[in-house]
Amino acid sequence: MIYKARMKRASYTPGKGQKAEAIGPTQRQLRAGELVRHALVEILREEEIHDEALHGVSITVTEVRCSPDLRHATIFVEPLGAGLLTGVAPEKVKPAIDALNRHAKFMRGVLGRMIDMKFTPALKFLHDESFNEASRLNALFSRPEVAQDLALDQDDED
Repeated sequence: MIYKARMKRASYTPGKGQKAEAIGPTQRQLRAGELVRHALVEILREEEIHDEALHGVSITVTEVRCSPDLRHATIFVEPLGAGLLTGVAPEKVKPAIDALNRHAKFMRGVLGRMIDMKFTPALKFLHDESFNEASRLNALFSRPEVAQDLALDQDDED
């Protein structure tokens, strides 16, 4: 007789003022998010969306977060290029995100034909701020007074 191992999520009792979803996304949400992300990359790569705000802008889909019931997906994107050598101009980011949100229903329809899920999630696009935060932290670490403190910490370890 073969028994299948049943994996159960660890029970979590939230403390005062905490919510139960503090434990993070489930494996199912992560799998669905990756499925949606790969399909959206294909939709954007094929350039089926014709909008002036997206003309010449390459969109990178960095992360997709699905709700627990998989009916809503928040898509974090980073517009790249915009026809400029130095990267995307900050004034072109918001129009690109707004254009993606305007075409979200169209993309949902195309997405529904590409993925095999019971429900096609409603899409909401947001700008991924993690790149800005990473560059801010790099600039902070390169400041002389911070670099001096980091050098002192490394000397203490040796």
